[in-house]
Amino acid sequence: MYCVKCGVRLQDGVPSCPLCQTPVWNPDADKAEPEKRYSSRLPKRLPNERIPAAIFLTIVLCAVCSACFFFCMEQLGKVAWSGHVMLACAVVYVCAVLPMWFRKPNPVIFVPVSFAAVGGMLLYICVDTGGKWFLSFAFPVLGIITILTTAAVVLLRYVGRWKLFIIGGLLIAIGGSSMLIEMFQHITFETRMFVWSPYAVSAFCGAGLFLLLAGIIKPLRQWLIRRAFL
Repeated sequence: MYCVKCGVRLQDGVPSCPLCQTPVWNPDADKAEPEKRYSSRLPKRLPNERIPAAIFLTIVLCAVCSACFFFCMEQLGKVAWSGHVMLACAVVYVCAVLPMWFRKPNPVIFVPVSFAAVGGMLLYICVDTGGKWFLSFAFPVLGIITILTTAAVVLLRYVGRWKLFIIGGLLIAIGGSSMLIEMFQHITFETRMFVWSPYAVSAFCGAGLFLLLAGIIKPLRQWLIRRAFL
């Protein structure tokens, strides 16, 4: 590097020329890295605080299942009532403990998985007791509840607006599904039709239509928001 005035060769880092006292101009200074406005350090990832509780509950459920299994085998020589206990523990684990292993469990995934676990338990009970109600009643009813619950979770989670329309539509769907549930009950257990479903249809559909109207009529919507904090 040289002085811009007298041409004397300068040492690196000197502020001015030792001969003519001209301030040293460094052309690379303008190309220096701009000042960072934000820290380059990444935030520390916090550990999942629910892991110890998940480990404890897993140990407890495994202990209950093992104790029931060995006691049942010792007393009866086969898996009898202990099978129901073990399946109940499995359902509790899938519904309550399994999501605790994840930092942010996705309900869109865990809601159908939980209903599938309940369906497996109902199927075991039906086969173990020699019943014939699973395919004609439990399976379709559980399927309807699973579809409605999953749809509610998906819509309320990923659709930020139109909450009144979503809840109102779901209530109407629940009211209409009650008629199907009573039909499956009638087919399976030979009960009378239209015993309780008309009341459910009128109640749920009435509430759903009210929410739909509240979504359309602005004064009613504002009143409902103030009252119900929707």
